[in-house]
Amino acid sequence: MLRKLVVLLMLLPGMVYAAWNEGGNEAWGSRAKVTINAVGIPAAESEVPVVLRLHSGNFDFSSANLDGSDLRVVAGDDKTELKFHIEKFDSVNELAVIWVLLPKLDPAAKDAHIWLYSGNETATSAADAAGSFDAVTAAIFHFAESTLLQDSKRALVATGNVAVQKAALIGEAAILNGEQLVLAANPALALNDTQGFTFSAWLKPGAAEGTLYQQGAVTISLAAGKLQFNNGSAVVAGGELKPGTWQHVAVTVAGGKAVLYIDGTEVANGAAALPAVQDAVNIGNGYQGELDELELASAARSAAWIKAAASGQSMDGQLIKVSAAEGDEEEEGGSSHFMVLFHSLTVDAWVVIIILAVMFAISAAVMVAKARQVTRNDKANRAFIERFNDASHAELLQLDQGADTQNSTVVRLYLAGLREIRKRYDAAGQLSLSGASLDAIKAAVDADLIRENKKLNSNIVLLTIAISGGPFLGLLGTVIGVMITFAEIAAAGDVNVNAIAPGIAAALMATVAGLAVAIPALFGYNYLSSRIKNINTDMQIFVDEYITRVAELYGK
Repeated sequence: MLRKLVVLLMLLPGMVYAAWNEGGNEAWGSRAKVTINAVGIPAAESEVPVVLRLHSGNFDFSSANLDGSDLRVVAGDDKTELKFHIEKFDSVNELAVIWVLLPKLDPAAKDAHIWLYSGNETATSAADAAGSFDAVTAAIFHFAESTLLQDSKRALVATGNVAVQKAALIGEAAILNGEQLVLAANPALALNDTQGFTFSAWLKPGAAEGTLYQQGAVTISLAAGKLQFNNGSAVVAGGELKPGTWQHVAVTVAGGKAVLYIDGTEVANGAAALPAVQDAVNIGNGYQGELDELELASAARSAAWIKAAASGQSMDGQLIKVSAAEGDEEEEGGSSHFMVLFHSLTVDAWVVIIILAVMFAISAAVMVAKARQVTRNDKANRAFIERFNDASHAELLQLDQGADTQNSTVVRLYLAGLREIRKRYDAAGQLSLSGASLDAIKAAVDADLIRENKKLNSNIVLLTIAISGGPFLGLLGTVIGVMITFAEIAAAGDVNVNAIAPGIAAALMATVAGLAVAIPALFGYNYLSSRIKNINTDMQIFVDEYITRVAELYGK
């Protein structure tokens, strides 16, 4: 019994996220909080489809299955599963687009949120494309590359030729060059004024003219850059669509009134009845630009619904925000930010950072070793110079006794001169030095002076390499990292700044690493150069004094 209790306690952390799963047979190891900020957005009368954009900054792709089959979206009560489907899940580039049918919004609700679960290797996909949109949705086209011209609600298929824009607002988008797409006549697409009609889409127009939708005499188009509805007898136009910019457009018609919206805001309305018609639907005739998330509905959406949809699908909308997975949340003063950066580092950045780490280790070792060396040299030199200055004439050539030959460069110069002097004693043991002999002795000591300088400056070049090479290596890693990040974004088709930011920040870590190598090496180099220069000055002064005293005592 005790063993079972221990096992249960060990399993509790992994099962804590599976509270919403009544069966309790599966455990999800990670969940991310999706905050819903409906302030300023009127309460919609029905559920609204919104987009969750996942990237390395807000989602741990390593904890999820490669195809996202273990994803689950649960309401704020942590019990009710919400309908969702996956438009894109790229675990390699760590980008995903998830559509969720959001419950009715309450602008007065505080801390409104839903949960995104992942981390179950045995889970099978629960995505439901058709269920992710309400009953009045007649058709919805994501223009994803895998299902380019297929509707996600009823599997209606359009005919026509379009190109794919991978770097679109929401995953991929269709690029239209004036050629139309055709949807065959279908009861779900039929129009009548009683039930109403809604057209909505995201547009990035390349020209100011073009038909967006046509069924019978009913057309929705761009005319001189303005959004326009025409039922064959009445025209309602307004607003202004900016070329080269993603904008959400919507047109609702019901009860003899047409209302036009741009980016969730009403721009025009007017009397315009919707004729009863069931005919083929033409999309994009004469339109040049990009088109995404084309939705047709068999009811007139409310202004609140359209505003919520525009905000919940926009890249910079306030409605939806995906927070970091709970397992990755900040623990100590923002340490998770660095973990995000390290997880986002590309292979080339790691190579550069490892090289820089080796350079830092070498330069640090050189600085420590040289600092200890010059400190010992300086201390030993000062001690011997003091002995030399206090020595009498008789002691001048006997200072080698007890001298620190290991640490003092001055002692070694003294010994070099002493060797030359002792070679010049005559047979009677007398010393008398000519001018030529003194020059030879000084030349020998000067040669040793150069050798001592060479020893003092050995390995200093490694610091200069770190100073000059570190920042350039770091910059190289940053440039390559930025190039790879933008290439991956272009290939993945998501230009969300939140998806780009971790990769760019991680690439900049290479530059930070380069500076982290160069700055300490610069300070160390300047300090050591100053110490070595002082030791060199002491040696030069000692050589001059040494030769002068020898010449004074023993010169002819």
